[in-house]
Amino acid sequence: MEQSYSTFFKVDQSPEEVFAAINNVRGWWSEEIEGNTDEPGQFKYHHQDIHRCTIQITELVPGKKVVWHIADNYFNFVEDKSEWTGTDIVFDITEEDGKTEVRFTHVGLVPAYECYAVCTDSWGIYINGSLRDLITKGKGQPNQGEQIASKHGIENS
Repeated sequence: MEQSYSTFFKVDQSPEEVFAAINNVRGWWSEEIEGNTDEPGQFKYHHQDIHRCTIQITELVPGKKVVWHIADNYFNFVEDKSEWTGTDIVFDITEEDGKTEVRFTHVGLVPAYECYAVCTDSWGIYINGSLRDLITKGKGQPNQGEQIASKHGIENS
């Protein structure tokens, strides 16, 4: 079985603070989010005409876990425009020795995907950079789609 993309980091903040930051999606991923990101239901993400998706929040366990289901997805730069559709994004929060670990797994995002290189690079930047900064410094760097796209030679159509 192919490995789904996963990454993790540890911080000094409490699991509750980490949980709140994850759910503040506009603070670390994109300010262009439509809908609520901190309660069960759907929200939409888009970056120009390059990427858009509809995300169903399926699980919210305070201080422990957040699960998103990709209900619908569109990429303009790969052959299979719907590559993420049906995948799940899981944030697991655990506490150990006074540190809080955030483990991010995009279940179903595997190396066979055409978008794998771009998507894993993007998640690395958003999770290990922006989300971590939002938790530790109180400010993330959302809306980095432009830089990521140009780095990978992806153009807005």
